[in-house]
Amino acid sequence: MALYWLAGYFSGSLPFGLWITRLFKNTDIRDGGSGHVTTTNTVRQAGFFAGAIVLILDIAKGFIPVWFAIRAGYPAWSVAIVAALAVIGHCWPIFANFRGGMGLATTGGAMLASSIPAALVVLALLLTLVLTIRHSARAALFTGLIAPIILWLFQFRGIELWVMVATGLVIAVRFTIDWNRKYRELWLDREENTDQIV
Repeated sequence: MALYWLAGYFSGSLPFGLWITRLFKNTDIRDGGSGHVTTTNTVRQAGFFAGAIVLILDIAKGFIPVWFAIRAGYPAWSVAIVAALAVIGHCWPIFANFRGGMGLATTGGAMLASSIPAALVVLALLLTLVLTIRHSARAALFTGLIAPIILWLFQFRGIELWVMVATGLVIAVRFTIDWNRKYRELWLDREENTDQIV
């Protein structure tokens, strides 16, 4: 069981945004934009194609370890630990001096592995909060805290709920650093040196 936990962390720690940006632009993604190893910072520095690759890979590194843990028959709480460690790895990757991303794409991958309908509910919640609050970081933080309640109300009470509770706590902690960051209204339409939500 512990091997799956470690696999979750090391999978999450693969800094695809860092590697892809170096491949496309021969630059360190952490030296520009938001300074985070994320999809939107990849888009900002290396273009949409590079960003799309990073998004898919960041989703995959949450999906794959959780999918295998579920197929191995581990209890829900253990699968949730795998998911949380994948997101922790993404945010604080051992392969990038613990300077990583924000964790949303990897959380999305973990949720997709546990339940596609539940993942869509959480995505809808996030988008609703972004459009309502007009502040991506605060919307992501509130999503991490509120999503388990919403899933419970929508009768998602299996592994997907455990996964959302565990990853949601990591997301909420991670996004506290951007609570006071200034945003414009749209996802990619913001001032220089602002952060992103993925």
